[in-house]
Amino acid sequence: MGLRCSIAVIAASALLSVAIHCAFHSAALARAATQVFDGMYGTHADNSAAGKPVFLAQGQSAAPPVPDLTLSHDAPKEPPPEPAGYRMEDFRSTVPLTLKDASVLTADEAADLWNGERAIFIDVYPQAPRPPNLPTGTYWRDPIHRSIDGAHWLANVGYGALSPEMDAFFQRQLERLSKGRRDAPLVFFCLKDCWMSWNAAKRALEYGYTNVMWFRDGTDGWQELGYPLVEVKKVE
Repeated sequence: MGLRCSIAVIAASALLSVAIHCAFHSAALARAATQVFDGMYGTHADNSAAGKPVFLAQGQSAAPPVPDLTLSHDAPKEPPPEPAGYRMEDFRSTVPLTLKDASVLTADEAADLWNGERAIFIDVYPQAPRPPNLPTGTYWRDPIHRSIDGAHWLANVGYGALSPEMDAFFQRQLERLSKGRRDAPLVFFCLKDCWMSWNAAKRALEYGYTNVMWFRDGTDGWQELGYPLVEVKKVE
């Protein structure tokens, strides 16, 4: 009887030791996880939708460094009239049906251009930059972005106002992609109901490009048509 009790006590002690070790290990993993800053935006369909950046530093909080592209529940159902200037806020809300001096593409029209390799596709979906002054030992994970195959991802050029550096970057990339031709066919897109692609296309017109196209429904419309999205890298 005494031997059985001793065996039971030993077994219980071993189980308790394992449980304590697992709890300690889980806590260590949780602490490590808080040291990872995730710059990814959340997912929509194929990991390309916009939401708020997730910052997981201990005791830290920060405003999103790029526009929150979650579709506003207060967005008007009817397309608004085309504004005279750039959209400066609420980038994810109902967009106009038109863009003066540009062609507005349906998903089928965009697919025809893509299948015929007759246009340059430019994705302007924003990306969260690496926050400055991260704590020692913190890791920043660049977001994965999926887009139309062959598209050039020019992140953050769809703001209503660009810094001089971003403005110069945008002009330089358009010059490179168009090979200096102001009549090169340029297709700008983001998501459905995303003003950033409208802004970028409007700005290209002001740069002097004459064959600007705006794919209004962007990657959402592309997927609705049955086309896949692929992982793309941001143009630096």
